[in-house]
Amino acid sequence: MRTTGYRIGAVAAAVAIVVTGSAASAAPGHPPAPVARVTGSAQISLPYWPDSDVRVFTFDAVGTPYSRPMPGAPEGLATDASGTVRISHRVAEAGITVGMAARVDCLVTGPGVATLTAVVTQADEPVADWVGKRLGFSVYDADRHGTDRMGFSWSVVNGEQNESGEWVEAGVGTCMGPGPFAPVTRGDYTVRHQDLLPPPVGH
Repeated sequence: MRTTGYRIGAVAAAVAIVVTGSAASAAPGHPPAPVARVTGSAQISLPYWPDSDVRVFTFDAVGTPYSRPMPGAPEGLATDASGTVRISHRVAEAGITVGMAARVDCLVTGPGVATLTAVVTQADEPVADWVGKRLGFSVYDADRHGTDRMGFSWSVVNGEQNESGEWVEAGVGTCMGPGPFAPVTRGDYTVRHQDLLPPPVGH
């Protein structure tokens, strides 16, 4: 689904998203518990929209399970995460570069794959109104067996019909993202998988 907002949305996508944060420290004398992590920076191409734009996504996300208490889940969730995503989009036709930064709030991994979400904290014009918006991402780490890929929750996905029957962009829930549809053309992503952990003892 391509909407009239695609161009602006694609520009926003170019903003590099960087996730910063660290897992809870281990008890003295014990090694730190393994955590899920997504790192790397790469340029991607859009198979359905060939152009000369340069879209770079940068991830540095880490799982911080049971670290974000919320109503109904006072101990937090197994998918809690921290970090920042940075997007940089060079719009060739306009001769401008648009950037964004977002704070990671959720991360789920499988072997070689990850889905994460992040809430925009900073955005250049023309997407300054994206501040506060949750975005979804997916990452596929091919290692040495092919091409890395990633996906993002705007442009051609995440649509719904409103009460008037028009197609509009839907909201993004935590850890919700599309499949990694965009191949990496330069750069590299690394996914470190960790199964979701049970609640801490005593919760």
